[in-house]
Amino acid sequence: MELVEKIQRLKKERNAVILAHNYQIPEVQDIADYVGDSLGLSIQASKTTADVIVFCGVYFMAETAKILSPDKRVLIPDKKAGCPMADMITAEDLLKLKAQHPKAKVLCYVNTTAEVKAECDICCTSGNAEKIVREAFQQDDDIIFVPDQYLADYMARRAGREFILWKGFCPSHVRILPEDIARERTLHPDAEIIVHPECAPGVTDLADQVLSTEGMCHYVKVSQVSEFIIGTEIGILHRMRKENPGKVFYPASERATCPNMKLTTLEKVLWSLEEMGFEVTVPQDIMNRARTCLQRMMDYKL
Repeated sequence: MELVEKIQRLKKERNAVILAHNYQIPEVQDIADYVGDSLGLSIQASKTTADVIVFCGVYFMAETAKILSPDKRVLIPDKKAGCPMADMITAEDLLKLKAQHPKAKVLCYVNTTAEVKAECDICCTSGNAEKIVREAFQQDDDIIFVPDQYLADYMARRAGREFILWKGFCPSHVRILPEDIARERTLHPDAEIIVHPECAPGVTDLADQVLSTEGMCHYVKVSQVSEFIIGTEIGILHRMRKENPGKVFYPASERATCPNMKLTTLEKVLWSLEEMGFEVTVPQDIMNRARTCLQRMMDYKL
């Protein structure tokens, strides 16, 4: 309680807003002003009058917050909290891929660095990717889709398109296996199975619903079903249980945990507010081009 009180006091003194991704540890989610997905949190923060954003997530998320709130000071409590998927492709990698396909347009998942976004035509999230593919591109467009091969594969099947892929993936989601789904379905025959589109095709094919994290949270609230098997990073179960006390949630796999998401602690949030570290900055040229990529997505009123 002393830690929480110190954080709350410093948050007021700094005129700060605390954001926590759905995969953060429970106590960090509980201290946050807003809990959600990376883009939603960044948009929410941009609408506040806060001077400081403390982003409890991974680095590309804090970069996105900075891009959408260039006049605010953005802090990440642990600068080592990176995203393995985002790190699987660099701007240099993408430039080489674009050179191989000079007529192609580039769609990037929001789980990319600012430098990569700056080289892309438009961005998407796991929740709006299908809409973007259908509405932002012509049927005869060649589309480079980076970096997640499994999200791309799922969207290719949904939208009836072929993509030029990058072989990136989320290490946490690929730990969820078809046999995990089969086991949990046997253990909980009345439960509905919801998985993230970052999962491999053998898993998404077995699910009742394939949804983004925010899509999952909305779905379980309105569903008449009372039991759910959740195929994504296990941190989201805390929010689901907190928001739906009359329902039961089972992880598809206890192995689906992101060690980088778990680096942020209450002590680090407090230190971040005390020392105003670690500050996230993005070079102006990259920020401007990455913002264009993000804004083109947001113009679709998603």
